[in-house]
Amino acid sequence: MYAPARDDELTSLTNYADQQLAALRASAYGLTDHQARETPCRSALSVGGILKHVTRGMRGAVAELTGRAETLVLDEAAYAEYLGSFTLTDSETAAEIVEQFDAARAAFLEAMRGSDPDADAMAQPAPWAGVYDSRPMKTRYYLAHQVEEYARHAGHADIIREQIDGMSVPALEMSLAGAPANDFFTPYAAKPGTLLA
Repeated sequence: MYAPARDDELTSLTNYADQQLAALRASAYGLTDHQARETPCRSALSVGGILKHVTRGMRGAVAELTGRAETLVLDEAAYAEYLGSFTLTDSETAAEIVEQFDAARAAFLEAMRGSDPDADAMAQPAPWAGVYDSRPMKTRYYLAHQVEEYARHAGHADIIREQIDGMSVPALEMSLAGAPANDFFTPYAAKPGTLLA
């Protein structure tokens, strides 16, 4: 948890983004590969698929924040690649996705820390939101959007995890952090051989 602090704007945005990423990662704690692929809700979302999609998003954000992003191409192949980012293929394992997530998270947080919230930038088109052209923005808009995006997906992952085995992500996060039991919390013990165990 990002505890109350008197941090500057960039540190606050980075810490809030990392808080959401920690929640996303914790959603996989103790799951088997099969469970990480389960889609227990009415959507096609799984914990593994969300981690894969967020990994893709963090890689794109690093490219944006470091000036290496290519202009978004709006074609069928790009759309198919985007949709595919929500699902683990038969050749991918959930453990590999968590490793990729961890590497992308470190690079993303470094790129966030190195950015200037007040810098001028151009937003890529977002056809899923009805925006078909690039638009000017401040980097702070983009950084705040990253927090919002990862918070949304952390909520998805929390709901999916609760549907799988009743565990809530905050309890999983506290368990991973080694928090002791108290009146409100009993640590979760993952079975050996499961994710992050």
